[in-house]
Amino acid sequence: MDTPLELSFHNMDSSDTLKAAVRERVAKLEQLHDHIIGCRVVIEMPHKSHRVGSNAPDVHVVLRVPGREIVVSRQLARGENAQPERD
Repeated sequence: MDTPLELSFHNMDSSDTLKAAVRERVAKLEQLHDHIIGCRVVIEMPHKSHRVGSNAPDVHVVLRVPGREIVVSRQLARGENAQPERD
C-alpha cells in the first residue's frame, strides 16, 4: 500500500486481537490486487448493552485503488425497523 492502514475503534476499546485480524485480512487483499493505494477500517459499537455478547460491532472498510474507492459496510440488523420486509 502507498499509505499505511488506517484503523480506528469507536465506542469501544481497541483490541490487539482485532487489530491483528484486520491487518491479516488487508494483507490478503493486497495479494488479490497488485496496487492498493490505501485502506481505512472503522470498527464501532453502535450502542452499549447491559447484556454481555449481545452487541456485535459494525465494520466499515474504504479501500482505495487506482481510479476507484470501494466502500463496504457490515451492520447487523437491530430493532424492529431492521426486520426484512415481506410481500
